[in-house]
Amino acid sequence: MGVRFGLTDPISLDFPTQRDVEKSNEIEMILRENGGYAGRQERVLMEEVLGLLDRVVKTWINNISRAKGFAVESNARVFSFGSFRLGVYGAGADLDTLCVGPVYASREVDFFGELYKMLECMAQVTELIAVPDAYVPVIKFKLNGVLVDLVYARLTLFVVPDDLDMSSDSVLSCVCPHDEQSIRSLNGCRVTDQIIGLVPNVRTFRTTLRFVRLWAKRRGLYSNVVGFLGGINWALLVARICQLYPNAFPNLLVSRFFRIYSEWRWPNPIMLCEFKEEDGPSFLGQQGWDPRRNPKERYHVMPIITPAYPCVNSSYNVSSTTLCIMSGEFKRGNEIWDADDFRKWKGWVESRLRQLILKIEKHTSGMLQCRPYPGDFSDKSLPLHSSYFMGLQRKQGVPVNEGELHHIDITGCVDEFKRAVDEYVSKKIGMEICVSLAKQRDIPDFVFPRKSLGRSQCEAKASVQDVAGSGQKRKRVDDNVETDFARCTKSVRSYQNAPAEAFLRCNQPLLRLIHGY
Repeated sequence: MGVRFGLTDPISLDFPTQRDVEKSNEIEMILRENGGYAGRQERVLMEEVLGLLDRVVKTWINNISRAKGFAVESNARVFSFGSFRLGVYGAGADLDTLCVGPVYASREVDFFGELYKMLECMAQVTELIAVPDAYVPVIKFKLNGVLVDLVYARLTLFVVPDDLDMSSDSVLSCVCPHDEQSIRSLNGCRVTDQIIGLVPNVRTFRTTLRFVRLWAKRRGLYSNVVGFLGGINWALLVARICQLYPNAFPNLLVSRFFRIYSEWRWPNPIMLCEFKEEDGPSFLGQQGWDPRRNPKERYHVMPIITPAYPCVNSSYNVSSTTLCIMSGEFKRGNEIWDADDFRKWKGWVESRLRQLILKIEKHTSGMLQCRPYPGDFSDKSLPLHSSYFMGLQRKQGVPVNEGELHHIDITGCVDEFKRAVDEYVSKKIGMEICVSLAKQRDIPDFVFPRKSLGRSQCEAKASVQDVAGSGQKRKRVDDNVETDFARCTKSVRSYQNAPAEAFLRCNQPLLRLIHGY
């Protein structure tokens, strides 16, 4: 296709229709009504808390510098990551933050010791908890009512520059050897920045992610602590969908999110970009996620891989049970989301059926008649599919002249009808229609819920012939099919679908239309 975001070519480069714009506006409205966006006061409060925390950290590092007798200028920085840095935080969101300190400020003594004591003495700080033994050591607290998670990374620098570029791999060259905790802490910001850089449209990504986050919270799936997925996991899943549909609006992205992940074959990993170990700083010697080398990683059931070096599985907490639950929720979301679009697509197809009848009558100069059955049939094994049947017969009383073609070709009528149906303005990928001729023995089992009748004496004699070299089906109606509807109907007795049974068993060659989404 020429344009690629991520590991593969896009599935579709289609641009949004007017209906996509309208449906995406509805998503925006749902988000605003359900706290998907932070209000102006909350945004100001988050900025104030981030600024206050930065000042506290600078005071802390100045105290440490003087206490240890360093005459050099001191500095430390606070960076945000997670939902705030992604731009998708909503009402009541917490604030994920990273403190980057110089080489002489240790994690154990200075961060969890002196900084903790400073926070403990502040009236604005409540619910203060230190978790030094976590996979990513963290201090948790509320600052002016905002829940803050603060992690720490120690660099080999005496002064942390104000223009420190967190997205560059060069920042990792300033990490102390074998300080894996600092690398993990830095990766929060680095992964966030990588995600933003790897999606084709940041605005549609943010809206889609806000909706998915709201859905996950409502369905009880938003927690990596208990084995579901956290904010960064959901962001990575949504980012991959955005790469596959780079021009799509949020309504289609949400639809494809549910469809793709309801069918995804785990443990095949989700990755936003290709990663090679030689891409990272060689001196760090950090091995990225690779189940071929690390036997423990072979047991990861739902790998969602971070795009920054060193790449890791961000969803290692997911268990077989929680994966099963989430897979069920993906399928549920897919069914609900597609049902509305399918109903409208079905209504459009039904409204065009009369045009097919008129086209056949006009094309055959009235010699061939269509009798539609007023209803559709659904195969429960194929959700979002419907089948319609039309009986075909030569008009009674019309003689077959010598030398006249023995078959009536309606291929042109069908192709013209399908083109008209494809003009549906809200048509999406997956909305398809198939038209074919069927004999009595070809009527699918799902049409009749009870034991079907034996072969009727008016079995259809229509045929379907392959057109050589085209792969298309040529529809032909035999001249000599029997047309006694009344006599055939008499043989139908005591069946649940008796009207349909009589029609489908006793009408002549059947034109079957299948449409789905």
